[in-house]
Amino acid sequence: MEKQVHFIHFLFALFCFSYTKFSEGLVNGRRENGSVKLFVFGDSYADTGNWEKFAASWKEPYGFTFPGKPAGRFSDGRVLTDYIASFLGIQSPVPYTWRKTVEKSGLQSGMNFAFGGTGVFDTFINAPNMSTQIDFFQQLLEEKAYTKQDLNSSIALVSLAGNDYTTYIQRNGKLQGLPAFTTSLISQLSASLKRIHGFGVRKIAVTTLQPLGCLPISTAFSSYENCSESWNAASRFHNQKLQQEIQRMNKESRENIYETLDLYTAFMSKLSPAGNMKPSSFLMPCCVGMASDYSCGNIDKNGAKKYVVCEKPDLSIFWDMVHPAQNGWDQVYSSLKSSLHRLY
Repeated sequence: MEKQVHFIHFLFALFCFSYTKFSEGLVNGRRENGSVKLFVFGDSYADTGNWEKFAASWKEPYGFTFPGKPAGRFSDGRVLTDYIASFLGIQSPVPYTWRKTVEKSGLQSGMNFAFGGTGVFDTFINAPNMSTQIDFFQQLLEEKAYTKQDLNSSIALVSLAGNDYTTYIQRNGKLQGLPAFTTSLISQLSASLKRIHGFGVRKIAVTTLQPLGCLPISTAFSSYENCSESWNAASRFHNQKLQQEIQRMNKESRENIYETLDLYTAFMSKLSPAGNMKPSSFLMPCCVGMASDYSCGNIDKNGAKKYVVCEKPDLSIFWDMVHPAQNGWDQVYSSLKSSLHRLY
């Protein structure tokens, strides 16, 4: 029951999020000519602005580090999409729901279809699942928003942060049934990846699951001292099945179209305390509610803040109970960077 409760909270916290123009100077881009297009699908770890402004990501203190005010990302600053786009030498692609509010030139970096809180399957959040996000992409292609030449130099980023598992548990799924559920999830994900490639996208990168057991929502029960090994094991099983499927798909296609971004290893490499440092130094979120009834960004009916923010967000791995801080994403990116050449 305890596991069910904290993962229900996990889903609620994962569900929002939005767009702000990615500023220059984050990391040196690898593409000088900016010709590459990035198309993004998935959830809050990749969403840069598809939710409306009722979402928590549009409220203080989100955006505290970058750009200094709420801007739609569910973090204090930049998220995974921003780092991948910067590596490619382009701006973060505009969110799908903003497509009609920008000039045509604003679409030149691609588009972000990711919606926080969603999954490969339907979650209990009323937002487009991955199949529907791909439908949006298909519609844009039918409208000639992007050419075949655009797609020939394009890359897709697909984020899967665990909302399908949260929904499975919330719907009274049994832990014993997780392996079978994982198999069905990977099968549907595989079909989605093939569909994206079928439109002409030449390279597709999909994230492995982060260590779910090390998210603050899981470690809070041990005063942020210990990760949940059972949920980390579930993450590893998912990732093993994903890697096997990616290898099978590449063998079938006779070329390396599909790649994984190993978020599990990247996060774990940054969550190991050094010297005298306590685990809580890495596992504790920067922004937390003042009581169990509140979370980061909550205010009471009088507008009083019901959350606290740490003194040094730039040192935190996690921003809130489920989302990485900009510093966390920065450190994950530093671990991933050496493997990103495979996207070319």
